Amino acid sequence: MSTLSYHEKIAVLDLGDDENRFTPDFLDAVNAHLDTALAEDAHGLVTTASGKFYSNGLDLDWLVANGDRTQWYIGRVQALFARVLTLPIPTAAALPGHAFGAGAMLALAHDYRVMRADRGFFCLPEVDVHIPFTAGMAALIQSKLTPKAAVASMTTGRRFGGIDASDLDIVDATAGEGAVATAALAMLAPLGGKDPATLGAIKNTMFGPVVAELTESGS
Repeated sequence: MSTLSYHEKIAVLDLGDDENRFTPDFLDAVNAHLDTALAEDAHGLVTTASGKFYSNGLDLDWLVANGDRTQWYIGRVQALFARVLTLPIPTAAALPGHAFGAGAMLALAHDYRVMRADRGFFCLPEVDVHIPFTAGMAALIQSKLTPKAAVASMTTGRRFGGIDASDLDIVDATAGEGAVATAALAMLAPLGGKDPATLGAIKNTMFGPVVAELTESGS
């Protein structure tokens, strides 16, 4: 179960202690927490998790059981990506463990990423599980990664440990066990107090084409 707490004025959204797959209920809960953080004038947002997964991404079991709602479901997932991408406060994803597929994409939607140095993988396995990226997902990934990192992650299914991910600028920093959230908070602490309207407008301009693709390819 996801929870919201605060470190001073920075909201800390813990996605949970299991695989944190994107069930419809999970998406509802995360969006509700984002609503709360914004309503309470948070100066930043850190998302993390309390188990060995940050997130394993799409709930494939739900998709198999609800094939007639695939487009609706993908639309909701991509709407969350677009929302985090343009959130009007500084954001950082603190990865204490694995981030796979859509979970890795959620991390990429943040302004910054911190990954545990010694355990856990960042992986986009779509090429190996025969699920092509939507145009919106590809646009999101390519807006955050260098061409070299995008090719390495999107076309190979490679699992990047923290050091490898840092070397390719997939993540901005690494930290030891139990320290990723602290490192993410330290990144955001100097950025507090930005005007949300201005920051939101800047992000919407920066990522406007990506948001359009996420919205269009998810509808």
